[in-house]
Amino acid sequence: MPQLNPAPWFAILIFSWAVFLMILPPKVTAHELPNEPTLLSAKTPKTKTWTWSWH
Repeated sequence: MPQLNPAPWFAILIFSWAVFLMILPPKVTAHELPNEPTLLSAKTPKTKTWTWSWH
C-alpha cells in the first residue's frame, strides 16, 4: 500500500511549505496600497445633547 510509505509524502510536505514560507511572502508584501491612508484629525467633534421630550 503506497499510503503507508512516508517518503514521498514527507517530501511533498516539505516542498509545499518551502513554497509557502519562502516564495509567496515576498510576492505578497511587494504589493502597495492603491490609495495612501489619510490620518484622522485628533479633534473630537462637538455633539449636541439629546433632549427627550417625554421627560
